[in-house]
Amino acid sequence: MQSGTPALPIRVWDPFVRIFHWSLVSCVLINYFLIDDGETLHQWLGYIACGLVAARIGWGFVGSEHARFASFFPTPERLRAHLTAMRAGQPEFHPGHNPLGAIMMLTLMALVLALGLSGFFQTTDLFWGEEWLEELHEMLASTLIGLAALHAAAAIIMGRLEGVNLVGAMITGIKRPLNTGAKRR
Repeated sequence: MQSGTPALPIRVWDPFVRIFHWSLVSCVLINYFLIDDGETLHQWLGYIACGLVAARIGWGFVGSEHARFASFFPTPERLRAHLTAMRAGQPEFHPGHNPLGAIMMLTLMALVLALGLSGFFQTTDLFWGEEWLEELHEMLASTLIGLAALHAAAAIIMGRLEGVNLVGAMITGIKRPLNTGAKRR
């Protein structure tokens, strides 16, 4: 975390993080909007999504600087400082995830794993045809989609507040200033 925006552009997201992000987005969107529940492709995309999350968790310990959990884990102190700065109208610049973005990222990954587990359980003899598990799976999926939409909106809004192209950074790996004339600190 830094006060003010440093000289941009700045390299932030490594290729692994970007490939993980867009691959997971693809798996989730295809599974939710295009593939019927229970189809083999639905199951495999769910397993691939879980594998992606498992790989990202590993990368969170050994990856590049901004990919490591230690650089952005949302501690109470980091959250307090971030929220105080936001309330004061002076958002802090975070090279990687800000604390609220970190909470969202961790929540989305946990939801993907919970979806994978609940989906897998539905294929077992013990839970085959259990309506409560199917309903849980559907609720988790809807929650994931809702939070993913909130995440995308927050990236756009925070990018404007910070004067940084956050969406572009997840494509190129480089945070650049927005060309909107927005004030930067």
